[in-house]
Amino acid sequence: MDKIKIKFPDGSEEELQKGIKGIEILEKLPRRVREEAVAIKVNNEVYDLIRPINHNANIRVLTYEDDEGKEIFRHSAAHILAIAVKRLFPKAKLAIGPAVKDGFYYDFDIDKPFTPEDLEKLEQEIKRIIAEDIKFERLDLHKDKAKEHFKEEPYKLSLIDDLGDDIVTIYKNGEFMDLCKGPHLPSTKKVKAIKLMKVAGAYWKGKAENKQLQRIYGVAFPSEKDLKEYLRMLEEAEKRDHRKLGKQLELFSFHDEAPGFPFFLDKGLAVLNTLTNLWRKVHQKDGYLEIRTPLILNRKLWETSGHWENYRENMYTTKIDDEDYAIKPMNCPGGMLVYKEKVHSYRDFPLKIGEIGLVHRHELSGTLSGLFRVRAFTQDDAHIFMTEDQITEQILGVFKLVEDIYSLFNLEYHFELSTRPEKSIGSDEQWDFTTEALRKALELSGKRFLINEGDGAFYGPKVDIHIKDSIGRTWQCGTIQLDMSLPERFNLTYEGKDGKKHRPIMIHRVIYGSFERFFGILLEHYAGKLPIWLSPVQIKILTVADRFNDYAAKLKQEFENQGFRVELDTRSESIGKKVREAQLQKINYILVVGEKELNANTASVRTRENKVLGAMPVEKFIEKIKQEMTESSKGWF
Repeated sequence: MDKIKIKFPDGSEEELQKGIKGIEILEKLPRRVREEAVAIKVNNEVYDLIRPINHNANIRVLTYEDDEGKEIFRHSAAHILAIAVKRLFPKAKLAIGPAVKDGFYYDFDIDKPFTPEDLEKLEQEIKRIIAEDIKFERLDLHKDKAKEHFKEEPYKLSLIDDLGDDIVTIYKNGEFMDLCKGPHLPSTKKVKAIKLMKVAGAYWKGKAENKQLQRIYGVAFPSEKDLKEYLRMLEEAEKRDHRKLGKQLELFSFHDEAPGFPFFLDKGLAVLNTLTNLWRKVHQKDGYLEIRTPLILNRKLWETSGHWENYRENMYTTKIDDEDYAIKPMNCPGGMLVYKEKVHSYRDFPLKIGEIGLVHRHELSGTLSGLFRVRAFTQDDAHIFMTEDQITEQILGVFKLVEDIYSLFNLEYHFELSTRPEKSIGSDEQWDFTTEALRKALELSGKRFLINEGDGAFYGPKVDIHIKDSIGRTWQCGTIQLDMSLPERFNLTYEGKDGKKHRPIMIHRVIYGSFERFFGILLEHYAGKLPIWLSPVQIKILTVADRFNDYAAKLKQEFENQGFRVELDTRSESIGKKVREAQLQKINYILVVGEKELNANTASVRTRENKVLGAMPVEKFIEKIKQEMTESSKGWF
């Protein structure tokens, strides 16, 4: 009988029977691994545990903790939902049911919309389907046979017609069959908890001219505990919604006259200015030069950079003097022109040039989401020009800069190496070289990183930086891109030690990514309670009666002279009401002044958490908050 070599993650190898299945290999592994396994990675392809392995392979067991494992879990849950719908609503027609970022959905064509009561019934049926332990079976059928089976399912027939292959893959769960490439879980019993979240309308194939279908969204987990934790996180996220906080704290607003273009109010601008000041201090210390390039640039520049060909659908364009121009979606091409203004030598390197630049990108209206997805945003861009032998050192330097800034906000993070996408510029050799250089720097950093195949920028591979907030959500903010293509396209050169012209290599990088998005993330991370150095209003002074207004105004002036952001509340309202309102405004310190405070040159101090610190001499209070500012900002403010 034929044998194949299977190599395990620990480096051990074993000769096994050709055609062995993942579920059989699991028998050789510890019980915990067997219980947690959802699929198996065979070389770079994910297999069902029931799919035969017919060639030599490196294998890795996937669990729910792996991204691929989560996708399989969620995709299998979508099929379970479809089984339930067909049982309770036999006339419903099946469309598609993929896994998505946090869960799954399935689209159905049904006579009347699903109601909340329908979702409850479906959830009960789903529990029965899970308990039935129905196996997922993979079948490869000829197109004609598949069409015969799906003759009553018009959307499946349409999908089959779109496929180029004569053989199509079907997944079968008892009486239910679905057109699907897989992979899937071994059985329905593996999913322990499914919650249906909402119903929305969705056009078939995303085209408005097609029929609108009913889309049911859901989430799936390997335990009820995980589901409860997720629902708790959603509840907490709802409280922290930056759009609500932005309105409540009078930070920013949106208007129908400018969809996707945020309006920053004075308090919001105070936060943005503080983030900007931090960026400038950190970068000046690290040797960056700051520039500013124009907002609108000629089409010829965007053709040279490759954006006109590869990114035009995301750009806003206009005509000036009968020539095409574009509002910049990125700062990079303008930076190339700045570099070319003078002759450079290897002695100039590494040359670090930063730009806080406003960019515009056309986002579809349906994707706009507060500050998280806007059409105009500010990038904290920087470009590092260098020689080949400086690459590793400079990437590690950027990693340190990332740590310096993110640690101020108590943000955990991890790296993802994103490789060449389908739509790209540059040679294979350039991509191989730059990808390997990033990989080497990541390994030297000692930081955990993942591989994100095919998600690089069109001009080079990149390291994306994903931060984790205080309730466990992850956000992609910073990015570090290694580029050999733009220096070549713009014919950038420097004079080497040999007196000849050479091509520099460049790093594109952002730390915040987008000031606006980072601001929104911080609001939710801190639930609006920003650290004192970042708060738009750090101190609010409340008067007990009008006769203390002069003293309060004097205090306000004294605090402002020390560089603090202060508000005064002299309204004829009860002190209890004014305290509550100040706490709702998330103001760090609330000072109450009355007769006793006036006579003693003190203020009665309490925090936004309602911790009463009592009467405190003004000088002592200033000393206290200065120390807090220094400690919380690690000396930057």
